[in-house]
Amino acid sequence: MSTSDAAQRHTPVLLQRCLDLLGPALAEPGAVMIDATLGMGGHTAGVLDAIGTVRVIGIDRDPQALDLASARLARFGDRFTPVHAVYDEIPDVLDELGLPGVHGVLMDLGVSSLQLDEAERGFAYAQDAPLDMRMDPTRGRTAADVLAEYDEADLVRILREYGEERFAGRIARRIVQTRQTARIERSGELVDLIRASIPAAARQKGGNPAKRTFQALRIEVNDELAVLGRAVPAAVEALLVGGRIAVESYHSLEDRLVKRTLAAGATTSAPPGLPVVPEDHAPYLRLLTRGAEEADEAEIARNPRSQSVRLRAAERLRPTPRHLRAASRRTA
Repeated sequence: MSTSDAAQRHTPVLLQRCLDLLGPALAEPGAVMIDATLGMGGHTAGVLDAIGTVRVIGIDRDPQALDLASARLARFGDRFTPVHAVYDEIPDVLDELGLPGVHGVLMDLGVSSLQLDEAERGFAYAQDAPLDMRMDPTRGRTAADVLAEYDEADLVRILREYGEERFAGRIARRIVQTRQTARIERSGELVDLIRASIPAAARQKGGNPAKRTFQALRIEVNDELAVLGRAVPAAVEALLVGGRIAVESYHSLEDRLVKRTLAAGATTSAPPGLPVVPEDHAPYLRLLTRGAEEADEAEIARNPRSQSVRLRAAERLRPTPRHLRAASRRTA
């Protein structure tokens, strides 16, 4: 794929709204932003174009995405720095770059346009391909490995928890039966297996019946929720006072984790009933969105992948109190 192809195929979701939310912090002299999920660089290009003084550190675990984004963003020179890492490694990235903190963090979660559109990556249930689904194809187990190695109970668990699949038991049972004679290696095989596992009436509504299983496998293969559970607190801790974070989620499990972290920072940690809240228990974040914002009809018409987006944002008011930093580390 060429640089121009990457730009044409990737329309960043809610770009202008992200610029509105992050802009006041990024307008500071010497401002630095982390794009924690660089993908093909659409959001970063928008930020660098809109704010001529900001520097962006682009993190991605996918080497192919990093190469494409780096070529696309080469025109910005040293205002863009690509880093091959998983986004829960933000503290390590800042240490290596010698930065005490940043003015903004942007996260656009879930599977990228590149991963969905490249058939051989195995993310898309609409195209037959090897069942890989690794965001970093250089390491870790594939989706085919999960289907071959997990016992039935674990398959049921991930389909229910990560895919919210009500026929998880039926699908897991058929996977176990099928693999006794042949390993399930391709997405087309899995789609056929899922269709055969679900009652006919259920196959007629709700879109492709494989959607939830593919989502669950992708989350498991890439350990997405565990990584996100570490990454959002790490991103908040990376923010300087006055810095802002914006996170775009695409399913309820992601959004719930983001909501929990931002709401905790925007709420007093003091016991209820105190006449005066001690300074070290006052909120250290201010929520910038009322609940989760969604794409409007015009955005969805321009970019159908924005249909399920949920955007939350917050601003750092002061450093995180020491007792809450310790609790956050224990939880992670």
